Amino acid sequence: MIKSELITLMADKNPHLTRHDLESVVNVIFEEISDTLSSGDRVEIRGFGSFSIKRRPARIGRNPRTGEAVSVPEKNVLYFKTGKNLRERLNHK
Repeated sequence: MIKSELITLMADKNPHLTRHDLESVVNVIFEEISDTLSSGDRVEIRGFGSFSIKRRPARIGRNPRTGEAVSVPEKNVLYFKTGKNLRERLNHK
């Protein structure tokens, strides 16, 4: 699902709200999640999951084409852990 599909789905379920208003709501939510993660904090959405940042240390990697050693700088990566309700829905048979 892409953002425009999410907005369309929300508009179908909430006909009393304008598409423009729903687009603004979705944008604010995504901006707040991004800002919170950028500041190093964690975001938890109960029943869905939690987003956090993990630091990967610098390392020496290899260029797969040439085999040459390449320095890979440290970086932050996004980590998502599913919540209990989502995990149960995904594994429900």
